[in-house]
Formats: sequence, structure tokens, C-alpha cells
Amino acid sequence: MEKLIITAALDGAEVTRAQHPALPVTPEELAVAAQEAAEAGASIVHVHARYADGTPTQDAAVYEEIIARIAERSDVIVQVSTGGAVTMTADERGQVLSLRPEMATLTTGTVNFGRDVFLNRPDDIERFAEKMRDGGIKPEIEVFDVGMIAGALRLVKAGLLTLPLHFDFVMGVPGGIPGEIEHLMHLIRSIPQGCTWTVAGIGRAQLPLATAGILLGGHVRVGLEDNLYYSKGRLAKSNAEFVERVARLAAELGRELATPAEARAMLGISPRQ
Repeated sequence: MEKLIITAALDGAEVTRAQHPALPVTPEELAVAAQEAAEAGASIVHVHARYADGTPTQDAAVYEEIIARIAERSDVIVQVSTGGAVTMTADERGQVLSLRPEMATLTTGTVNFGRDVFLNRPDDIERFAEKMRDGGIKPEIEVFDVGMIAGALRLVKAGLLTLPLHFDFVMGVPGGIPGEIEHLMHLIRSIPQGCTWTVAGIGRAQLPLATAGILLGGHVRVGLEDNLYYSKGRLAKSNAEFVERVARLAAELGRELATPAEARAMLGISPRQ
């Protein structure tokens, strides 16, 4: 079984400091959180940009500072979001691709997202995919429901994406696919042979799905974007605490952790210069 890639989803766009006082918001705070997560065993950090007051933004200048500060502290892969916040336009969300980051998310369909709608029109999805292809950016296909796998494969057929793809199964969002093992198995069976996958369980689904991801040969995403509580009634101390738990589970279950350099090789990302 290949080595385990752990992704730390550091902050998201929806979580607030009122919900978790240790949420990293500023570029420096995100850089420190990324370093701590990398030291705990993460090889990818998934980041959303924020203004100093915590407001989500897709401003490329803010992302540029975040990426630079993380690079000063660690070799971890920085994966930026093109999802942004549900209130943002596609033009706003796509600004960050001008930086040509190593990796970026690409959601290949529309989904109800709690009381909101995460809207992804086909033309916008294709535009994001084209920019990633032309910019040498590794896409992570964000799957909130099984139809999004078919959406990604249509992009392959159109020449906008290339197999093998890397998928992230985001499970447990109200409106999306439930965070249950039987649904994870269906998602795994639905992707082409040779593709890789990560599972991100939302809320209480995080720990059981992370354990399943380790056992089933996939990869795992954890962090404050997806879950605030380490255990019932107890807030997580940090993103690194979630990563440390997955690293311990992986060691017990016989999965070695991938370094950032090994994760780049596994995902087809060029070595960092």
C-alpha cells in the first residue's frame, strides 16, 4: 500500500473566531499553522485566504503572501481553494489561479451547502480547468456528490483534464453525500483505475472516515475547516492535533506517511525549486 498523504484544511471560509478562538486567519497565523501541521505529518495544507478581520477573500495578493510565508517555514504543498465562499462569484474565486500555485481545488458540480447553494456552472468549471491545465497547476477534484465524478470525467474527455486524477471526497456536508462508509465505498468504485483519492469527513464523520481512508489505501484530510471538535464537547487545540491523531492511527495500521517531496511525486507535481 502506498504511503499516506495527510492534508490539513487549516481555516476554510465559513468558520469564525467566535466558533473557535484558535482559528488561523492572518498570513502569519496560517504559516505557523501550516508549519505545525507539516511537523505533525501533513504533506499538503489546504488554505482559504482571509482579511485580517477574518472576512474570506480570494484576493491573489493575500494568497501570494500566505504562500510565501508558508514556504519560508516548510516544504509542505500549498493547495489553494477556488471554492472561496458561497457568496463569491466565479470571477472572484478564480483570481488565485493567476499565481500558478502548485495545487488548487476544482469542484465539478453544484451542490446545496447547508442553507446556501455552492454554484458551479459548467462554463466556469471548464474555465477553471483550462487555467489549471495551462498554468501547470495540479487540480484536486472536490466531490460533494457522486455526480461530480462524472463531471470531472467529462472534462477529461474534453481535453481539459488528464488522467490519472486526484479526487477529494468531501462527505457529510448538509446537502451533499452523507459521511458514511457505504457511500465512501461507492465513490471509490466510481473513479477510474489509477486515480488517487482523499477523504474529508465533515464534523463527527471526520474520525471514522479518516480511519477508513487509511485502511482502504486512500488519503486523508482533516482540520478546522471540516471539524472544530477533537472529541465530543472538546474543541481541537489546533490543526496539528488532528494531524497527529491521523499519524498515530496510520502508524498503528501500518501506513507510512508521505513527505511533501514524496506526495509531489505521487501526485505528479513537479519538485519544488
